Amino acid sequence: MEAAQSDRGPAPAPESGLAGYFKFAERGTSLLTETRAGLTTFLVMAYIIFLNPAILKAAGIDVPAAAAATALVAGIMTIAMGAVSNYPLAIAAGLGINGFVAFGLVLGRGLTLPGAMGVIVLEGLVVTVLVVIGLREAIMNAVPLALKRAIGVGIGLFILFIGFVNGGLIVSPTGGVPPVVPVYPTTTAHFVFLLGLAITIGLFVMKIRAALIISIFVTTIIAILAGVQTLPSDLAVTPSFATLGQFSLTEPFEKLGFLTAVLVIFTVMLTDFFDTMGTATGVIAEAGLAREDGSVPGIGRILIVDSVAAIAGGAAGISSNTTFIESAAGVADGARTGFASIVTGVLFLLAIFLTPLASLVPAAATAPVLVIVGYLMFTLVKDIPFGDVEEGLPALLTLILMPLTYDITVGIGAGFISWVFIKVVRGKFSEIHPLMWVVAGSFLIFFGQAWIQGLLPK
Repeated sequence: MEAAQSDRGPAPAPESGLAGYFKFAERGTSLLTETRAGLTTFLVMAYIIFLNPAILKAAGIDVPAAAAATALVAGIMTIAMGAVSNYPLAIAAGLGINGFVAFGLVLGRGLTLPGAMGVIVLEGLVVTVLVVIGLREAIMNAVPLALKRAIGVGIGLFILFIGFVNGGLIVSPTGGVPPVVPVYPTTTAHFVFLLGLAITIGLFVMKIRAALIISIFVTTIIAILAGVQTLPSDLAVTPSFATLGQFSLTEPFEKLGFLTAVLVIFTVMLTDFFDTMGTATGVIAEAGLAREDGSVPGIGRILIVDSVAAIAGGAAGISSNTTFIESAAGVADGARTGFASIVTGVLFLLAIFLTPLASLVPAAATAPVLVIVGYLMFTLVKDIPFGDVEEGLPALLTLILMPLTYDITVGIGAGFISWVFIKVVRGKFSEIHPLMWVVAGSFLIFFGQAWIQGLLPK
């Protein structure tokens, strides 16, 4: 046996330290490659530091403090993802959910910002429990694929719509007829938005690595030079963390009522479910680390960190944090291990020192980025079978009602109810998962609650 071993040459020495923990040799990578790829992921994600506060600003949040908390939570949770899962996945405030918080919960349903963040914390706690007991994947499997995709597409349309509203080119007229109207550019702010949109699209189609963050900075400078954005006299130089701990777990039930609060939490949970699973499986498959059947080894570690990130985002007052599809940029640059995520997370923490500048960034600079992000999420529409009325009609109701009503809950509810109804009409009871019955029935009560309350004795 010893002779045979010597014929083959000495066995390779096992890796130790960082290389051993992150399995550099096993995955065919190196410290330099992982570091460079982690920087790439940060550059394509850094826009969220300014975009998340810009969306939550509509709900009255302190923008510099929200930017600091956005960078802080993204940094900590991305480092945790890299260390715990050993996959090149990065985490930050989820787009779509933050819009739902600002426009759906605060402006739409009358919650305070802490009350809306309480919804996020509760959703994160529920998801964490479901991961621990192994039910998260089972619940995901109960929802039809077309509806899963329609949720992503609808959120994309919602984000794109918010972009044009924030850019000032779509408004609600006096009297509300029609509900929205286009505004043709007449002001300097309009032209700055359009110029920013042109810059953003140009950089994006040229595949510039940091296209979105570059467009935000360039458009902000243009806005300042054009007089659209003024320089504050009391610009802070020290990061503020005033949003940390600003959440209430009781307000959602007190103001919304038990059923509405539960359905709102369920809606956010569904969005988090599909976003994370789709992103994680897609990015890891691109990295060549998935099994032959497409499943991900150790998916539970990814899901638990992602679930805790939702809690952390709500507790920090800056909305749910989730795994970002932009992680694919790092994979394309060679990332194969969690060390790339460690690098990305550290860069987010360092970026905290730039967050006092967030108050300088006008809506005209962030709105163009919303349009591009909305487009990217909308591309899932190609995989929805609209020719099949059983799948296509519920999907259409899901994706179109989100932007039209400024409410993700309404879109998801309409999709679930119509899907179950069509299956019942066609006699396909066996295709309806028990969970779909329960959720569709709950949404029926949700939509009819005002009528039901009117029937009850006073």
